[in-house]
Amino acid sequence: MLGSASQSYSHTTRASPATVQWLLDNYETAEGVSLPRSTLYCHYLLHCQEQKLEPVNAASFGKLIRSVFMGLRTRRLGTRGNSKYHYYGLRIKASSPLLRLMEDQQHMAMRGQPFSQKQRLKPIQKMEGMTNGVAVGPQQATGLSDISAQVQQYQQFLDASRSLPDFSELDIQGKVLPEGIGPGDIKAFQAIVDVMVNLQFTLVETLWKTFWRHDEAEKRLPKASLVLLSKFEPVLQWTKHCDNVLYQGLVEILIPDVLRPIPSALTQAIRNFAKSLESWLTHAMVNIPEEMLRVKVAAAGAFAQTLRRYTSLNHLAQAARAVLQNTAQINQMLSDLNRVDFANVQEQASWVCRCEDRVVQRLEQDFKVTLQQQNSLEQWAAWLDGVVSQVLKPYQGSAGFPKAAKLFLLKWSFYSSMVIRDLTLRSAASFGSFHLIRLLYDEYMYYLIEHRVAQAKGETPIAVMGEFANLATSLNPLDPDKDEEEEEEEESEDELPQDISLGAGGESPALGPEALEPPTKLARTDARGLFVQALPSS
Repeated sequence: MLGSASQSYSHTTRASPATVQWLLDNYETAEGVSLPRSTLYCHYLLHCQEQKLEPVNAASFGKLIRSVFMGLRTRRLGTRGNSKYHYYGLRIKASSPLLRLMEDQQHMAMRGQPFSQKQRLKPIQKMEGMTNGVAVGPQQATGLSDISAQVQQYQQFLDASRSLPDFSELDIQGKVLPEGIGPGDIKAFQAIVDVMVNLQFTLVETLWKTFWRHDEAEKRLPKASLVLLSKFEPVLQWTKHCDNVLYQGLVEILIPDVLRPIPSALTQAIRNFAKSLESWLTHAMVNIPEEMLRVKVAAAGAFAQTLRRYTSLNHLAQAARAVLQNTAQINQMLSDLNRVDFANVQEQASWVCRCEDRVVQRLEQDFKVTLQQQNSLEQWAAWLDGVVSQVLKPYQGSAGFPKAAKLFLLKWSFYSSMVIRDLTLRSAASFGSFHLIRLLYDEYMYYLIEHRVAQAKGETPIAVMGEFANLATSLNPLDPDKDEEEEEEEESEDELPQDISLGAGGESPALGPEALEPPTKLARTDARGLFVQALPSS
């Protein structure tokens, strides 16, 4: 009887008979229970990987579910801002092995108790013969590092309770879409979030391949229509925005706190995932118009770069934490730092940075006091955040804020390199410790500036980094004049006055050709801010 039913459903939905039978074997209808759509789709992807089947997209799978379980209803359940679609009246069978993939608390609610909002999809553990959701042989499985098998252990380091952000509606800007084309489908985004929370990184490639151009996709959206849609500017802008919002949410799920210790296995899994992202996407989007591919790859590239940077920052933070907790090393660092000729450093750095003595001396003393107090890494982070707030306060709310922030970052890096240079020339015993601390503080300062600039622009950090990626790919390395012109155009929107001061105001003297030579001595009564631009703009 079940066999004939399977054939009937298969004929109706053009689904694999094995998939229909799998649904009948593992799910059943019942009153007063529900099952998240994204959870069911993730189960389906695992089934396809195990059976070596080509998965259909989420929309087509939804049609299959409704044809197998007639009269099934869909409801959006959960608190506002943290809700998701559920199949109401569907549960996993008590005899199904899928129950072992979920935590008891979540699925007791789904099976027999009234539904209450829980955290996001809970850990999916390793199925027999599968690693990270990919079917492998017995010998290969033993040789692979399976992060999803230890997901319960590692999920405490994630922010699994974070919900998918709301996406804006597609604004076609008064233009008419080609006949038969809709605004798009974000169900794949929801599925991607779920596999992230479950650390099943390799399933992202499968999701992308399913979403872009497979047999089922052709029925939903013909290739000719997809080509038109992928060149339609409002759709490109909407896709760019949605990707930036999605990827920023994923970053905050995977690395909710860049300073918090993360197990090395989880760090390596995230880095390997970031390394594969762009190639997965480009392979999934074969024959997709270049305009859409460029938008998608830029966002994915910014996402991958952010994951690499944040994991590196986290690694530096844990290494530096050990140094900051070592009394002997701290005392040696203080001794070496007191031998640095900061007056000489200031004179050399001022040619580029024009750093006001009063402010630099205060930062020097604050640094020494904080070091002497053996403050924690978190207290150092708060100190660095305070420095950024102090320096950029005059530019809050101005169009010049992003440029001022980036200029400060450059000059912070230059000044700290001058201090490291002095320590090197003196063969300081604590040079290694200072070098590590400097790497961490430079990277964390970059992190702070990145977020401040994004906040000032009203965008996500991923969007800010994506803009940089687009600029970098558009520049022609063989034409330096073109590089210069495009950079000037990019910065003209938020151009600062020629006298860029990150502290107190003051007029800058006219700078002629002689200003390109280092001064013999700088006046120490100049009431300028922390950093003032010394060179004329080109």
